[in-house]
Amino acid sequence: MQVVVFGSVLLAAFLHAAWNAVVKGAGDKLLTAIVVAGSAALIAALVLPFLPQPDPASWPYIATSASIHVVYFVMIAYAYHLADMSQTYPLMRGTAPFLVAAVSALVLRESLPSLSWIGISLISFGVLSMVSIKQEGDGKGIALALFNAVIIASYTLVDGFGVRHSDASTAYTLWVFLLTGIPLVCWVIVANRRRAFRHIGANWVVGLLGGSGTLVAYSLVLWAMTKAPVAVVAALRETSILFGTIISVLVLKERLGRRLAAACIIALGAIVLRLT
Repeated sequence: MQVVVFGSVLLAAFLHAAWNAVVKGAGDKLLTAIVVAGSAALIAALVLPFLPQPDPASWPYIATSASIHVVYFVMIAYAYHLADMSQTYPLMRGTAPFLVAAVSALVLRESLPSLSWIGISLISFGVLSMVSIKQEGDGKGIALALFNAVIIASYTLVDGFGVRHSDASTAYTLWVFLLTGIPLVCWVIVANRRRAFRHIGANWVVGLLGGSGTLVAYSLVLWAMTKAPVAVVAALRETSILFGTIISVLVLKERLGRRLAAACIIALGAIVLRLT
């Protein structure tokens, strides 16, 4: 993998972990996730008129991806509400790369060299080894996390191949977030207008930071998918767990435990993918 592509995906991983920590650290996780999505949509609406637009062939992918992302934002908020980030985040992010790689190989005929499979396996194993089930009531949060892994794999595959039809990866990404944010914001305002506006007023700065982070992160990932196999980029993106671990320990005050060894395995997997 080229150095520029490798570095871009690692930067995206850090930004992704950061905005997930924003949602986890919020009082109302669902509303905060929607504020982030709404902020991303607002930024997209302001920037899109100045960019070359995606090719018409990519629009079915954009519409499908936006629909899947709506479910993703809601599910991630509920998962973080029911269980620790240190439990739900590894399950979501560790299971998805194998799903993406399997579908890419079996259905989409995107073949990978053996070294890539080794790197993907190391990253997924390292991420999944961070999971620790200790508390009562974790079952629901873990079930939601596994469901969200399927959601993540689904939008990753849709976008990985949709962006290749777009000839405009940045605009493709912005349209996905615009079409994702609009229904989420409308739904929360209709469902609970007063509470929603109070939360937006108190958390708009957090929303803008999270929205900017998720936009830049996913733009980098989709651009990378036009330069490297979807499964490889999807796996490398999950090094976000390294940054998520640092954030959860230093900011969210969660315990490190056995995650140090798992982090080393993930780092090894990233090195292997760099060599592919």
